[in-house]
Amino acid sequence: MNKNIEAIRILIADDHPVFRQGLYRAFSQAKDLQVVAEAVNGPELLEKVQEFELDVVLLDISMNGEMSLDYMKELKTRFPKLPVIVLSVYPEGHFAMRYIKAGASGYLTKESPLATLIQAVRKVAVGGNFLSLEFMEKMAFQASAGNKPLHELLTDREFQVFQLLVSGNSLTTIAKKLFISVKTVSAHRSHIIQKMNVESNTELIQYAIFNKLI
Repeated sequence: MNKNIEAIRILIADDHPVFRQGLYRAFSQAKDLQVVAEAVNGPELLEKVQEFELDVVLLDISMNGEMSLDYMKELKTRFPKLPVIVLSVYPEGHFAMRYIKAGASGYLTKESPLATLIQAVRKVAVGGNFLSLEFMEKMAFQASAGNKPLHELLTDREFQVFQLLVSGNSLTTIAKKLFISVKTVSAHRSHIIQKMNVESNTELIQYAIFNKLI
């Protein structure tokens, strides 16, 4: 299908080929949307963003078992005006605020209708933001009431360590994945335990399961 010269140029960053191919086929039916690049991990995302002229990035919340938040921050540091929509298997309430604070223009679950995703792409491409009304109302209520889930008290790095811990990773494995020392990981774990008022990894896992964070 011929594309309009003004088509919105999209990069899809997701490690699932079937999902990428599905989006590619869906966007190919719209004259004003064009997938010009794909990435399967964070380093490739940063490489492709420099290589291609883009209008919107669709970013999976996790690629190859690694949260994309750090890459999101790096992308926005290099290209602060490039809109990013985060796609996730998790509900908005779990991760959206961290990505929005890092500069994302939108957050959608992968269960969202295709029409909603297309609407979001078009909106952020012209400088807008896209979040559900329900999520914005929930955030406003929590802010006014001063109520936050315990995991929202964690810093972004602590939250990454928390995610890896509850997924069964050892301190050594986490250190390798995050390129930090085991001693630093251990310190983060201590802060997490304290902030979340638990005593063990088992309790962290129970919390994560109860709150649908894993």
